[in-house]
This record gives sequence, C-alpha cells and structure tokens, in this order.
Amino acid sequence: MTIWIQSVVRVKELMMPEFLDTLKLFGGFVYLLMGGELLVRGALAFSKRTRIPAVVVGMTVVAMGTSAPELMISILAALSGHPDVAVGNVIGSNIANVLLVLGVPLLLYPIATNQPGLRWQTSLMIAVSIFFIVLCYFQPITIFGGISLVSVLVVFLIASARGVAILPNVEDAEEELKGIGLPSHPSTILLLIVLGCIALPLGADLVVRGGVGLAASWGIKESVIGLSLVALGTSLPELSTTLVAAFHKNSDVAIGNVIGSNLFNILAILGITAILTDIPVSADFMEFDIWVMLAASLTLWIAALLKASLGRLMGAFYLGSYLLYIWILF
Repeated sequence: MTIWIQSVVRVKELMMPEFLDTLKLFGGFVYLLMGGELLVRGALAFSKRTRIPAVVVGMTVVAMGTSAPELMISILAALSGHPDVAVGNVIGSNIANVLLVLGVPLLLYPIATNQPGLRWQTSLMIAVSIFFIVLCYFQPITIFGGISLVSVLVVFLIASARGVAILPNVEDAEEELKGIGLPSHPSTILLLIVLGCIALPLGADLVVRGGVGLAASWGIKESVIGLSLVALGTSLPELSTTLVAAFHKNSDVAIGNVIGSNLFNILAILGITAILTDIPVSADFMEFDIWVMLAASLTLWIAALLKASLGRLMGAFYLGSYLLYIWILF
C-alpha cells in the first residue's frame, strides 16, 4: 500500500510541471487573443473618432494589431534567450497560414485567385521569403537585417497608401469600422488600448515560458514547440476569420489575409525583433522547415499566376500536407 501511494505521489510530481506549463501555454493564448482584440477595437475606435482614412487603418491598425501576438512572443522569446521559439513562431505561422488556414476553408468552398493585384502580392511574398532565407544563411540576423526588413515594410505601406501597390484586404478595414460595435467615449477607447497593451506582453510571457517548459518536459527541441504549438496558437485568429468567410461563401478574402499575415510575420515581426536583439537561426530550420514555408508560398504564387480556382482537392492536399509536416516534427 505504501509503495502504491509513493508511486501515485511520484507520478503527480512528474505531471505537475507539465500540467502547469500546459496551463501557461493555453492561458497565454487566451490573453493574446483577448489583448489583440482589445487593441484592435480600441485603435479602430480611435481612428474613427479622429477620422483617420480607412486605408491607413487597414495598413497599420488592423494589419499590425492582428500580428501583435506573434510580435510579442517573438520579441520576448528572443530577449529571454529562446531564439528558436521566436524564429519557429514565424516560420511555423507562415506554414500554417497556407496549409491550414487556407486548407480548412477550401474543404467548404472554393477560392478564386483572379483578384486584382494578387499576382503582385504573391510575388512580393515570395521575394520577401527568399530575402529572409538569405538573411538566415548569413545568421545571426542582426540589426542591419532587421532595418532592411522594416524598410521594405515601410516602402510597401507607402506604396499602398499612394495606390501604387495594393495591401491585401485594406478595404476590409472600412467594413470593420462599420460592422462592429466600437466605443465612442475617449476614456473607454483609452481603456481598451491600455488593457490590450497589458494583456499582450503578459500572454506572450506565459506562452514562451509554457512552451519552453513543455519542450523540456517532453524532451524535444524548443524549435519544434515554436513551429507547432506556438505557431498554431497564433494562427487561430486567421483560421477563425477564414472559416467564417467560407461559411458565408466569401472565401476569396482568405488569400488576402494569408498573404498579408505572412508578409507582416517576416517584415514586421522578425524585422522589429532583429532590431532589438540579434537572432541566431538554428541549422534545423535551414535543413527543412524554411523550405516547407517557401514551397507552401510557391503554390499560392503559381495559382495566382495561372488564375486557378482552388477547390476541395487542393484543400485536402494542403491539410494533409500540414498534418504530415506536424507528424514529421514530432
């Protein structure tokens, strides 16, 4: 009896750290989702009150606001000495955006790739991805690489503002302004922004600590946690958005969301993180994961060039590829 009790106590002692790390990870995602939502709503309300043009809102508030969870996680992970989580988060999110975020809604409704400017957008995504790969080969990614990435982002935003380039789904910002309940009182707007700014770093800290703890408990590399659990968690907002669009038979907006998110992940998140601290890149990323990211992006680029319609068969291929990728990781 004593031996049995000791065994139960021992099992609980072993499971307790893993259980707490799991709570930290998923609790962190709750804070991130809540913080991102509060920040976007507060910023949209502020822009509406100050009459900032919808195109500017779409390029800055909406795009950057929805990427805030990834940004917070990558910055905190890199600064706290876990660069594999930071880089894995970006690469894994870009993979999930194409294979999962597009794959699931494609099973419900086809997506056309003949939208105006889509060829230019996907070409830019490929160019940015290749530039990122080059920076990885000359790793660590330093402040100079970070400034280069952010500079490309600034040029793209300026070109979009002047109508030279098209930012994916900028027009959705105006619909956001009209379609959701936004506060009008200045104190309420300020409260939303402040709460969002508090919840985001708190959630990011929990995700990083929980993810690193689980990696140690499971005996796997931190890069695997970054590529899988962390990346999947930060891609959930995009997945929910595309699913809603698919149910309303408006899946075409999904491609714009994916392209915009992938561009901001590399240009803004990695760029800003590299400006704050050097980012070493693990050889594991260079051997496999970064090429999966590029291959997934190339499928969208080819589809845009051919103006092909993506249907259930492509959705099954995307989803199957993502499940296979996760299986290979573990």
